[in-house]
Parts: sequence; structure tokens; C-alpha cells
Amino acid sequence: MMGGLYLYIKPYLLSFIPIFVAINILGILPIFLSLTAEMSEVEKKKNIVESVITATSIAIIFMLVGKLIFLIMGITVADFKIGGGILLLILSVNLLLPGVSSAREKQYQDAGIFPIGTPLITGPAVLTTTLVLTDAFGMFATFISLVLNMLISWIALVNSDRISRTIGLNGMRAFSKVGDIFLTAIAVMMIRSGIQEAYKIFFK
Repeated sequence: MMGGLYLYIKPYLLSFIPIFVAINILGILPIFLSLTAEMSEVEKKKNIVESVITATSIAIIFMLVGKLIFLIMGITVADFKIGGGILLLILSVNLLLPGVSSAREKQYQDAGIFPIGTPLITGPAVLTTTLVLTDAFGMFATFISLVLNMLISWIALVNSDRISRTIGLNGMRAFSKVGDIFLTAIAVMMIRSGIQEAYKIFFK
């Protein structure tokens, strides 16, 4: 009985864990808190909804037609990582520099789609992981695991204000700057990883 149950849930479990690791919502929270530190409750809720809808939509569409898109356009995963990393690096540098203009601050009010929804929640790691899992465990198991992970991400983002209240104002300011630095590090990591993969493809 137990063996039969395990065999049934095994594809869902083995596809859920890699997607959870690829999203890394715990690592995204500091960045989310940094990007939304000056937002009202309404703006935060709007950005949370936008980020989860964006991340889920992109992941599902890519899961269905990703291989075809890459083939038609001649794009590799390495290209995806380098492009996303450059965009994130530009954003993180602007956040870290003092004296950000009010126009640029207004631009960050729509951070739900970029960079939170993509490439932070659904980035190259999630996209490539879903493609691999679809081949290994099937479309349905991968889809269910993806939706569950997006639900977990939404719950974590909704409760981010509790984290903010627990830390306090000064702690929040420090936490926000740490998040900006992490965002820069993630951008550099994505660019580095993309260059390494491109190098392997070019010299294989």
C-alpha cells in the first residue's frame, strides 16, 4: 500500500524539489523587501500579484514551447543567463547608488513584473529546470509542482511585511541594502554562469 502510494507521488516529489531550489524564494525575500521598502500596502499587493502571475505565466509558456523557441531563434540557455544578468546588474547598481531620481524610483514601483516576477522568481534556472523535468517526469507532474511552488512563493511574499515589522526600521534599512548587494551578486553570478556555459559550447 505504502509502496504504491510512494510510486504515485514520486514524480511529483522529484519534480517539486528541483523547482523549489531553482526558485529559492528565501533568497528572493531580502531583495523583495529592498525593492518594496518605500511602497504603500496597495502597491506591495499589486506587485506581489503581478510578480506571481508573471512568473507562473512565463514558466508555463516556456515549459510548453521553450525548446521550440530556442530552436527557432537560435538562443541558448547561456544567452538567456547573460541577458538577464546584465539587466539585473543595471538595476542593482542604480539601487545602490545614492541620489536616485524620483523618476527612477517611480520605475521601481512596477518591480512586480521585472525583476521580481522575472528573472528572480522565474529565471534561467527555473526555465531550464522545468524543461528537464518535463522530459523526466512528464508535463502534468511538472505543471503541478510548478503551481505549488508558485503558491509557496506567493505566501512568502504576502508575509514579507511580518518580517519587516519584526526586524524594525533600522534593521529594515540595513536589510534593504543587503538585499541590493545580493541582487548585484545574483546578477554577476548569472552573467558568469552564462559565460562559462557559452565557453563550453563554443570550445566543445
